[in-house]
Order: sequence, then structure tokens, then C-alpha cells
Amino acid sequence: MKVAVVCPYAFDAPGGVQDQVTRIVRWLGDAGHEAWAVAPGEGGPEGTRSIGSFRSIRVNRSRAPISLDPRAIRRVGEAVADADVVHIHEPFMPMASLGALIASTPPRVGTFHADPSAMVRTAYRAAGTLLDLAAKRLDVVTAVSAVAASAVGRLAGIRVIPNGIDVDEYRPSGDRDASGVVFVGRDDPRKGLDILLQAWPLIRRRVPDARLRVIGTMRRGGPEGVEFLGWLNEAEKRAELARAAVLVAPNLGGESFGIVVLEGLASGSAVVATDIPAFRAVGADAMLYTDAGDPPGIADAVAGLLTDPDRREALTKRALARARLFGREVVLSAYLAAYRDAIAR
Repeated sequence: MKVAVVCPYAFDAPGGVQDQVTRIVRWLGDAGHEAWAVAPGEGGPEGTRSIGSFRSIRVNRSRAPISLDPRAIRRVGEAVADADVVHIHEPFMPMASLGALIASTPPRVGTFHADPSAMVRTAYRAAGTLLDLAAKRLDVVTAVSAVAASAVGRLAGIRVIPNGIDVDEYRPSGDRDASGVVFVGRDDPRKGLDILLQAWPLIRRRVPDARLRVIGTMRRGGPEGVEFLGWLNEAEKRAELARAAVLVAPNLGGESFGIVVLEGLASGSAVVATDIPAFRAVGADAMLYTDAGDPPGIADAVAGLLTDPDRREALTKRALARARLFGREVVLSAYLAAYRDAIAR
């Protein structure tokens, strides 16, 4: 099968959708299919077909590196023309995905990722007829979670196919740091890093040797016991996750899935996460939850785990079993079924 996987976001910047597109392209290739990504920018997995430059705009309390060039519609059409099926991520996002949706292309599978803001949901409702017409160009509609599906609930027959990871790549380390804490995320307000940093002095009062390593963000200085590592490659990130006793995901909202907490589960870390629907859907009873924007609550949860190895071990056992539900085999088989159904239709 020849599959063109369209990503609206440039691979030049890190992001959850880019991560999943990269994985899907690799998984398809490993399974003997011919797959390539289509996106703005110059980055991406080997074989990516670029549709031109991109601009970074603010979307959903974050920044999105997308194409706004109308010429991208033609370029996308050319980039996917030889595929058997086109897998469009965030189908309503300009210009790569929207271009693939409205251009004359092979059969289409659409995947919705985001938990849109109230403003975007209102726009969806206001443009209901237009979106219905656009959505009819999708042969199969999927969403990465019930949260993402709720934003486009007017579309019929949505299949929930979660984001996935190669679980076996995230093996726990034999030299885990019993006082180590890790955060993974961009320096966007909704990722909650500032909330964690407010909680950190409270954690250190109870666990004086606690150490926090921040991945994906680089700042100058910080509270005692905090080290900013900036961007790490996948192998380096997995090594950090494997060593950390606790992973903290203090996100303030706007999440439709939770790939970071899934990576923490697969690494055998004890995970402390904000109690939002997207994280609950991933972690179930294998994580501890706190209210959004609650530094004392985060401090109690993290310090409690650092000082209670038996509780950490119990969470680790549940975490490793839970992560298996989001492995390559589960996710890829669901998408292959969607591709075959799209072609059949």
C-alpha cells in the first residue's frame, strides 16, 4: 500500500502531531508499505515532500508552524497524487491538510488531534455547513481521543484511534534516581512548567535532595535543584525518562491526548498529572492526579512518591501494563483497517 501522510505542521518545530506522523510513516515502512510525509518546511522523516515555507501562528494557547500560502493546495495535490490513500492529520488546518482535503486526491482518512479552544469550537459550529461539506470528502474519520472527537462530534462514525509509541523503546532503567523528577514539554504557558516551578521549593522542603530535570525548554537560572536540558533527541529523552523516579505533567488544559504521560508510563516512572480528561483516558488508575494550577497539590503528590518507594513500585507495575494498550501493533492495525476501508469506499 502507498500512503501519503499529511501533516499541517512543519517538522522544523517539535510537536505532538509531528511526532505521530513520524512514527506512522516509520511503522508503515517497517510493515512493508511505501509511506511518506507531506508538510511545510524542510524537516521530517526520510522522504518527506515539502510544500514550501511556513509561519508560526498562535493557536490554542500554543504556536503552530503552518503554511498560509494558497499555492500549497496545488503542491499538496501533486505530493499525494501517486498514493493509494491519503492520511490527513488535522484536516481543517491550513494549508497542507486543508489543501489535501479540498484538492483532487486519492481516498482520504482524516485524524483530528486537538482539543480546540472555545473560540475554535464556536467557529466550527458557525461554519457547520461548510465543515459538513468538507468532511464528506473524508472516507474515514478518526480522532486520537474522545476529547478530540468531541470537537467535531457533528461528524458521523468517528473512530477513536489513540496516539501510540514503540513501548519496548521505553524500558525502565536499572539505575533509576530515587530522587529524580522530570518534566517534558515546550515552554508554553499551558504546559504548566511555571506551576511546577512554584511547587518545587515545597517539594525540596520535604525532599532536600530532589532534582528536577526539564526537557524541551531552556531557561537561564531557576530554583535550586532544577536543571534545564533544552531539546534532546529521542534516545536522550528516553534515557532521562528511564532514570527519573517521577514524571510530572502539570498541564493547564488544551490537551486532547497526552503523549508525554504515555512515555512516562512506558518508562516505568511514577506519573503525576493534571486531572484533565485527556490524561485520564491515557493513565486511568496508573497515575496520580492533581487539580490544574495547584502547586501545593503537585508538591504533595511528588514529595509523597519520592518518599514512598513501595507506592512508586505499585504505580510502575500498573503503568507498564497500561502503556501496552497504546503500542505500535494496536495503533498501526487500526489505521491499516481505516486505510483499507477508505479505499474500499
